[in-house]
Amino acid sequence: MKITKLLFILVAIGTSGGADVQTSEIKIIANLNVDTSEISRNDLKRIFLLTQTSLPGASHVEPVLEKGGTVSDQFLNEHMGRTNAALMTYYRSLMFSGKGSIPKSFGSDAEVVGYVARTKGAIGYVNVGADTPGVKILKVK
Repeated sequence: MKITKLLFILVAIGTSGGADVQTSEIKIIANLNVDTSEISRNDLKRIFLLTQTSLPGASHVEPVLEKGGTVSDQFLNEHMGRTNAALMTYYRSLMFSGKGSIPKSFGSDAEVVGYVARTKGAIGYVNVGADTPGVKILKVK
């Protein structure tokens, strides 16, 4: 009986160990003037929560959202720990209190890439397979 329990625990630990491996289907993109090639999970979250407006060695940064869909859902789940509805409620509370505004949002990867490419300091996310000319890919550490 004890051996069975031990095997069950070892199997459970072995299968849950892979949960930390990032198999993300999204990539974080930034305008070419953003002077970094990587970003911490905490910095990324703070930028999209509008509590941080710059990165070390960079000037002002501006988050850009993708409207709905699986890319948005995955980003919010992986990096924000919130649903789209919860994030919009958060943004509205900032807006009504005068502490911020809702970031720009676009309906497709191409629109996000285009805006990030032409907007100094912009940071967004797109599907891992999206074409991303004119922007840099940030590694999330």
